[in-house]
Amino acid sequence: MTQRSFADLGVAGPLQRALLAENYAHPTPIQDQAIPQLLAGKDLLGVAQTGTGKTAAFALPILQHLFADRPGDTKNTGGKGGRGGRNRWRPTLRALVLAPTRELALQIGESFRTYGRYLTLRHTVILGGVSQHPQVRALSIGVDILVATPGRLLDLKEQGHARLGQVSHLVLDEADLMLDMGFLRDVRKIIAALPAKRQTMLFSATMPSDIARLAREVLSDPVRVEVSPRTITVEQVEQRVFFIDTANKRALLAHLLQDAGMSRVIVFMRTKRGASRLAEQLEKAGFSTEAIHGNKSQNARQSALARFRNGRARILVATDVAARGIDISGVSHVVNYELPNIPESYVHRVGRTARAGAEGIALSFCDSSERAFLRGIERITKLPITVVENHPHKSTAAFKGQIPPRPSSPGRSAPKRRNATGHSRPNKGRSESYGNAPKRQTSPGAPASNGSNPKHQGLSGERTAPSGASRGAPGQRRRRRNRSRPSAS
Repeated sequence: MTQRSFADLGVAGPLQRALLAENYAHPTPIQDQAIPQLLAGKDLLGVAQTGTGKTAAFALPILQHLFADRPGDTKNTGGKGGRGGRNRWRPTLRALVLAPTRELALQIGESFRTYGRYLTLRHTVILGGVSQHPQVRALSIGVDILVATPGRLLDLKEQGHARLGQVSHLVLDEADLMLDMGFLRDVRKIIAALPAKRQTMLFSATMPSDIARLAREVLSDPVRVEVSPRTITVEQVEQRVFFIDTANKRALLAHLLQDAGMSRVIVFMRTKRGASRLAEQLEKAGFSTEAIHGNKSQNARQSALARFRNGRARILVATDVAARGIDISGVSHVVNYELPNIPESYVHRVGRTARAGAEGIALSFCDSSERAFLRGIERITKLPITVVENHPHKSTAAFKGQIPPRPSSPGRSAPKRRNATGHSRPNKGRSESYGNAPKRQTSPGAPASNGSNPKHQGLSGERTAPSGASRGAPGQRRRRRNRSRPSAS
């Protein structure tokens, strides 16, 4: 079967020229399925991860629609963007693209600039973490296409700087990540300010119930296009896992980085604080390292990415803010220093390597607390990850995922005990180091306890009752209580 070209999909000549300049000869599967439907004006629900070419899948139809329907074209003789003509018009915001992260927004904006280089259309990007004044000025001059993060756009809208009443095209990109980052409420407020008659495109790597509900609310008789993200991870990325104790992870990473083949490495952490601390430690150890996470300013994040792209930094330590929308070629290795607690995040992390048909390697460090995360990842990828057993910091746990049992008390056998459900389980010991009280003596000749010794208190704080023989008759208990009362005199 002959592969179709962009011309076969109906892409206009100026856009084809821009694609040819970027050496894009043939559409990717999602572009092949989505572009004809979007050029026909259909709403679209796309299920695909970053790296599948979905940005071009929605950017090319939007550019073509807006260029064909541009107002006052005969008056626009001022060259690129219509800025130099005496009779230029002020563009009206007609296309809005919402992205969850600043990096993804900037990357989408760059794609619009690249694909629309031969068109007289204006676009701008607005996002948080930087001064709003240049963004307000760009909006006041007028733009055709706006790429924005939800929080900053809502701020500018409430200040009266962003007018959304003429938007005819809406894109929600990485909608599931917007949900994870808490942007869904802001997105709903923005959508409420848009015209009801518009073309809407929603893209998401996964389809949780909240996103499915949002899709039903904002899309009208949509076409569904689905490109599985699993094949990219499974077929093109070599995946390995190291079972290791938490305290030894940094030493193992430093050992692995001695290999010159790890030429450009992204190390993923779960927390912002952990990412900063690990980056500082690696830098002190002599590895050129940058960090990127949500607590850094936008300028610092862009500077870190630039140093990593141009090779001045060999290692980029990042949270999941870099798991989507960061398109950096030549990433040789992805290291999951901490496994993600959401299995889909693993797919996005690993997708930062093996891009554009290249090969890549994903290394994961798994401690005893992360075994459940690993099982979830293997379920979603439908492939067991190769275990590296021979490494200098092997975990004390067994490699089959078994956590070693706690040691029993010295000189005591480990009989089976019954748990709350009535099933037997090994006795894990009652060592005081695990917070359990020592067992009460029951051997013949042992002194009877009256329950007053704190050592004989159970785990709930209640005192352990002595044997019935030592309690005495009811009358004796009453006499003891009476003796403890003060006399009437």
